[in-house]
Amino acid sequence: MILKRGMRDKLDNHLNSAQKFKSVMKVSGASVYDFCCFGVDENDNLSDDRYMIFYNQTSSPNGEIVYFTENSGVSFEISLPSLPYNVRKLVFTVSIDGGGTMGEIRCHEFSLIQNGAEVLSLSLDGGSFQQEKAIITAEIYFKDSWRINVIARGFNGGLADLLKIYGGEEVSEQPAAASRKISAAPVKNSDVMPSMPELTPLSPQPVPVADTGKVSLEKKIERQAPQLVSLVKPLKVELDKRKLNTVKARVALVMDMSGSMMTQYKNGTVQEIINKILPIAVQFDDDGELDFWYFGTETRKMPSVTLENYRKAVPDEWQRLMFDLGYGNNEVKVMRQVIDRYALTKMPVYVIFITDGEVGNSSEIKKLMREASEKPIFWQFVGVSGKDYGVLKKLDTLKGRYVDNANFFALDDFRSVSTSELYSRLLNEFPLWLQAAKNKNMI
Repeated sequence: MILKRGMRDKLDNHLNSAQKFKSVMKVSGASVYDFCCFGVDENDNLSDDRYMIFYNQTSSPNGEIVYFTENSGVSFEISLPSLPYNVRKLVFTVSIDGGGTMGEIRCHEFSLIQNGAEVLSLSLDGGSFQQEKAIITAEIYFKDSWRINVIARGFNGGLADLLKIYGGEEVSEQPAAASRKISAAPVKNSDVMPSMPELTPLSPQPVPVADTGKVSLEKKIERQAPQLVSLVKPLKVELDKRKLNTVKARVALVMDMSGSMMTQYKNGTVQEIINKILPIAVQFDDDGELDFWYFGTETRKMPSVTLENYRKAVPDEWQRLMFDLGYGNNEVKVMRQVIDRYALTKMPVYVIFITDGEVGNSSEIKKLMREASEKPIFWQFVGVSGKDYGVLKKLDTLKGRYVDNANFFALDDFRSVSTSELYSRLLNEFPLWLQAAKNKNMI
């Protein structure tokens, strides 16, 4: 598809955002050009300078974004599901190193490629610009799903000035040094680029519903998912009992999709689990989103579950997904991804981890839980209709942790447990961890 300035659309309309893809950028002109991908937070700040990827820093910490040179340009290999939660937007820019202007270029090309096929492309010539020294080409940003916004506008400064826009600064240890170093720094009002006018969308976007923060949990669910209203009262009882009504936190659900869970997927148990966990996320999270992973032998970060899409959280072709994930159970791999996702956040994170057992890799899981105990993440492990939960039953008393960050309970039959009892058990230790984390200045 040919892109034009001002176009916006959901990325999944053109490629699979859960899988790796490449962003290719090229410029044909007489100057030397620097290409950059800024990974910024929801406030457009480069809060972690390791997520400015360019010629002198060619990979993010865990390889979520990797820089490669191409003919007349570069490519960025991108894995969106692997990005930490504080990276909510990728901004692609090109700037001139030295003399020249963007009005003098012959062509600037930007494209997205997946599985060897070009799915989106943009082509601009010098007539689109004048005396600018840089171009902000496009953004890939998260707003209920990953989306693309074609900026395609010139910017008067160079790479150092672009860096200031996103809250960083250029540091040179030696004036004559050829390399550049970057440092995250607070953004000043005077550094912020004037806001751009709203651009014409590629396809109609839903009008957001204003949320003043005063809309009750019951009203939100009644308005958007009336089938779940019966869950509100028992949840509110437990929230009131534990004084959790005003708590703000991210909520994540990690769901076992190993072959032994097949019956639970067939009989609707997994969908019912998602239904009952979602109201907790709606209560705690300002965006009302439930972060969501499936895991088997492999791991897959799924689109966040919301009141609008929760009935499709278990895909129609779930058996195909189970096959793709490999039927086994690798708790370590998904735990590693969850820890990396939330490593830099200061907001509490409440992870509900569902498994039917056969848990192995005890030493690795213990190691990860000790590491995670220094991060603002609480783990509630829940066993469903399984056996041999192994090390999960011992995590609550695991020694060597900064704070007690885990709890476990098992349900022989998820559907036989009342909603009141389920919420009581799910929320039993979370407030204790919250207090411990506050005492340690973790949140």
